[in-house]
Amino acid sequence: MDLIKETEKRKTFAIISHPDAGKTTLTEKFLLFGGAIQTAGAVKNNKIRKTATSDFMEIEKQRGISVATSVMGFDYAGKRINILDTPGHKDFAEDTYRTLTAVDSVILVVDCVKGVEEQTERLMEVCRMRHTPVIIFINKMDREGRNPFELLDELESKLEILVRPLTWPISQGQTFKGVYNLFEKGLNLFEANTTRISQTLIRIDDPSDPELENWIPESFCNKLREDIDLIEGVYEPFNEEFYREGYLAPVFFGSAINNFGVKELLETFLKIAPSPGKREAAERTVNASEKTMTGFVFKIHANLDPNHRDRTAFFRICSGTFERNKFYYHTRLGKKLRFSSPTQFMANEKSVIDEAWPGDVIGLYDNGSLKIGDTLSEGEELHFRGMPSFSPEIFKILENRDPMKTKQLDKGIRQLTEEGVAQLFIQHGTRKIVGTVGELQFDVIKFRLEHEYGAMCEFTPLRYHKAFWITSDNREMLDEFLRRKWTSVGMDKEEHPVYFAESEWMLKVAREDYPDIEFHTTSEFKTEGQQKKAK
Repeated sequence: MDLIKETEKRKTFAIISHPDAGKTTLTEKFLLFGGAIQTAGAVKNNKIRKTATSDFMEIEKQRGISVATSVMGFDYAGKRINILDTPGHKDFAEDTYRTLTAVDSVILVVDCVKGVEEQTERLMEVCRMRHTPVIIFINKMDREGRNPFELLDELESKLEILVRPLTWPISQGQTFKGVYNLFEKGLNLFEANTTRISQTLIRIDDPSDPELENWIPESFCNKLREDIDLIEGVYEPFNEEFYREGYLAPVFFGSAINNFGVKELLETFLKIAPSPGKREAAERTVNASEKTMTGFVFKIHANLDPNHRDRTAFFRICSGTFERNKFYYHTRLGKKLRFSSPTQFMANEKSVIDEAWPGDVIGLYDNGSLKIGDTLSEGEELHFRGMPSFSPEIFKILENRDPMKTKQLDKGIRQLTEEGVAQLFIQHGTRKIVGTVGELQFDVIKFRLEHEYGAMCEFTPLRYHKAFWITSDNREMLDEFLRRKWTSVGMDKEEHPVYFAESEWMLKVAREDYPDIEFHTTSEFKTEGQQKKAK
């Protein structure tokens, strides 16, 4: 098959949002449009009546939230669409940050009632940093929410990005009539609680056309015309190049739960969103059109199939064609690996594939050889950038409640922390410290250890302020620091020393007393070390 043709067919993107903005609902509507599923899950009162397709872990089903990234692929209008549905909860932001390294664009869902929330701002920081193209979908227009112009102002000021509406709402809440499509020049009328997924665009090239009044009341027509005049006067015309460079975000309005506005969003996305292109590695820029296969692991998930205690690595292909049963070079281990059952995903459904292309995210069965950030190639030493671990903010000692299940507990916590759910540090040779960015992660770990590994545990809080990876070219000073601060030092899974600062003041003193030691808030320094080694 033609590499360039297959690459151009692919659109790989993440859907991100603050919790409860409607991200998972929008994901499912895309799947309905693509014919990938027949019924959608409905989330009400934080309980899922019919479990959402993309939420497959038992704790997600119970709580009605997404805590793991799921991957879904389907075909629509001649394109291969790969959706990465990310955790909305802020405690799992690190998983979302890593997922954003594996996509070519993003759809950001904003609740029209709540507007821009804190988590939304954090996620956009990562998108801006990587110049990831962003489309914004303002959801829940069938509810009484904020003024659309106020929302646009807030999007620009809080997310630090220019916006351009491509559809515009005709009223909202109980009097919501639909949207005028500024991109395609037409009218879409709203029907509440519709189960249909097809929407007809009523062609009206000019909103001043009296034809508009045959479809919506005159007062709404007049308001729409005023709004469009203001849009054309205030906002820059849509520029596809600015969008693809991450400077301009097109905005759509709709109601995902009612299937409304989703089709316009999806079809415009397919027209303007980028296909796989360049990827930055430490050594060089990798182009998707290159014939040799390259890619990286951005997520590990144990026990994706509860009937089999398996371990799956989520692998993003950056260039070339991935082939089943072919040997690929593992950069970190310096050896070749072969994968006999690479899979593609539909949430928790998997099917074995013979080949995959740039932009595809596939599952590789892993016996423990793969870690987040690992690169596979056809022999070239490459280290793709942008997948560090971040310094945790909450620390607790892991305590075993059932000594008969010690092996299960050790295996479980090692596998779960290798997934990136949390970080594991060993102190004084035996004490296990788990570090996270939020309390919810401890609930997830405890639940999964019990239900997937049969191990019972408790967590005892520690009064640490933050963890810092420490390095120094002054070996003597580093040894002295480790000796004197031994009560506040541990090791990460790769035996790198970590300093647990009890307060900002203690960190300040440590920096002053040991000026040759570097205190790192992310594990990015490990990649830098690998790069020096490779060179």
